[in-house]
Amino acid sequence: MNLLVTGGAGFIGSNFVRYWVEHHPEDTVVAYDVLTYAGNRENLDDLAGRVVFVQGDICDTDTALATLEAKDIDTVVHFAAESHNSLAVLDPARFFRTNVLGTQSMLEAARRAEVARFHHISTCEVYGDLPLDTDQAFKEDDPYRPRTPYNASKAGADHAVRAYVETYGLSATITNCSNNYGPYQFPEKVIPLFTSNALDDQPLPLYASTQNRREWLHVVDHCRAIEAVLERGRIGETYHVGSGIEASIAEIADAVLKTLGKPDSLKTIVPDRPGHDRRYLLDCTKIRTELGWEPTIGFDDGLADTVRWYAENREWWEPLRDRAPVVETSWAPSPG
Repeated sequence: MNLLVTGGAGFIGSNFVRYWVEHHPEDTVVAYDVLTYAGNRENLDDLAGRVVFVQGDICDTDTALATLEAKDIDTVVHFAAESHNSLAVLDPARFFRTNVLGTQSMLEAARRAEVARFHHISTCEVYGDLPLDTDQAFKEDDPYRPRTPYNASKAGADHAVRAYVETYGLSATITNCSNNYGPYQFPEKVIPLFTSNALDDQPLPLYASTQNRREWLHVVDHCRAIEAVLERGRIGETYHVGSGIEASIAEIADAVLKTLGKPDSLKTIVPDRPGHDRRYLLDCTKIRTELGWEPTIGFDDGLADTVRWYAENREWWEPLRDRAPVVETSWAPSPG
């Protein structure tokens, strides 16, 4: 297989590249990334000689097409996206450009290059949110009700993928995943943010709705799920990928502080961002029953290992701190 991974220098993309090279050493892997603030070429340094890197913008159809043809790509795995909800509140246009128009550009390039398979990574957030006091979970055929610019941009991308399947016969699949965590995640996201702040005895900013919950999935289990869909998934289908494990922002903060032996006094409350969703949970019956996938990394162990990775790799995350383009209190009302 000749595989092109968009967003291959990002968090999930670089973990997927690393996973694929390890488990499919006979395949050719091309990491395609424009290297925005969250893209980090160093994420692939340990794979030198085993992965081809191409710096390119997914919104540039001509460059994408040229890369697909030059590298004789038969499979595209599309991770590339703007993904930080807080930044989307402040700069929604960049999210619609990258996530909707960029996805359409990659689909068009794949169609013209006659790529055999296109897999698109989406999110649980396209469905909106769920009440805190129920055990309800989203199913693959639930309606989309995005509540934020980021959510809406990912929903638009999903619709573009389905349109290319129906209109052009592109052989595509979609996975909607829950919140990922693990090594190489940019320190704007909650677990590495809490960990890096705690390591330096800086405040951990908890949104005022501290009991809002997310479903947490280790990035390696996500990579395994994509592998299962590429190998056994049905064309045109959507599969949910989640762990079934939920944790609130307060529980995450407590776990990070406990792992590092830091005091609870580091927790501080900041205003909720606009459109802060209450809860997401995915029904993953389909991928479990059809493809035989299930998560293998328990949340307690996975979180502790992740926190330790950041503690041991300060040289990786410390230079990235100044790249973060948003402060979590940017939408707070001005005094007076």
